[in-house]
Amino acid sequence: MIEPCLSKLKREKGGPKPIDNRACFKGILWVLRSGARWKDPPLYYPSPSTCWRRLQLWEEQGVWLQAWRRFLGLLDQ
Repeated sequence: MIEPCLSKLKREKGGPKPIDNRACFKGILWVLRSGARWKDPPLYYPSPSTCWRRLQLWEEQGVWLQAWRRFLGLLDQ
């Protein structure tokens, strides 16, 4: 449901491959659910700074509002 709302990240010329959106989303959810500090997620999630930057990017792009509206639309059906 949220995946269509997330922007596709492009690899910059000569740069590393972008971290998967799904992995960052799971890292963000882990921090929010656990109440832990951003620097404390387990190592199987992307780095805390990557998750934080992705959270900010998605907020700027309006992803959370768009996902909420999609969710409400599904509930209305």
